[in-house]
Amino acid sequence: MILLAFDTAQGALSAAVMDGEGVLAAAFEPRTRGHAEALMPLLETVLAEAALSFADLDALAVTIGPGTFTGLRVGLAAARGLALARALPLVGVTTLEAVAEPAGAGAGADETCIALFDARRDEVYMQAFAPSLAPLTPPLLVGLDEAVTHLPPGKLCLVGTGAPLLAPRLEAAGRTFRLSPAKPQPEAQSVGRIALARIAAQGLDAFRVAPEPLYIRAPDAKLPGGLDPATA
Repeated sequence: MILLAFDTAQGALSAAVMDGEGVLAAAFEPRTRGHAEALMPLLETVLAEAALSFADLDALAVTIGPGTFTGLRVGLAAARGLALARALPLVGVTTLEAVAEPAGAGAGADETCIALFDARRDEVYMQAFAPSLAPLTPPLLVGLDEAVTHLPPGKLCLVGTGAPLLAPRLEAAGRTFRLSPAKPQPEAQSVGRIALARIAAQGLDAFRVAPEPLYIRAPDAKLPGGLDPATA
């Protein structure tokens, strides 16, 4: 099983080629713009490092949000195009799951992993996970001042770009928490591990329909005439 996973949804560009036993090649670039121009060259680079080509792939995985509107569209459009051209299954993984995966692996059995992304406007995208990555809450968009009320009791392990924003509120509330040493941006290796686990559990044919983007907040951008780009 050769899988190509990538992420363009948040503040980085990441890609990885995996074979079910480990990572064959991977790349990670902090990036807030220019995903569209850089994505395909990066995918070709990691495939070349693994001595593979697009023809060798058995499956694809991509992040579906939450994230920036432009970044999400770039990754999903590329993934859908490749899946269609190569008749490949495509697994969608949320950015919250992806950033929580390595943090959960290092969390204690009594800790709840809280994945958070800075959504600006004093808001965060947030979701709670057990160390097994089982979701304990749905993905949420909440204000920083109310975020504490959405958290489960007990010890917390925070990860993501929103983690340092929530930390002062947790201190003020007397909550026990720590900041995970995991990267605050999703990594393609995490996307790939989650996707491979789902393929093993559900089979390739469960992922023949392309995933939809996960929009929690409506895009700010408007097309000419005032149309919403999420529905246009």
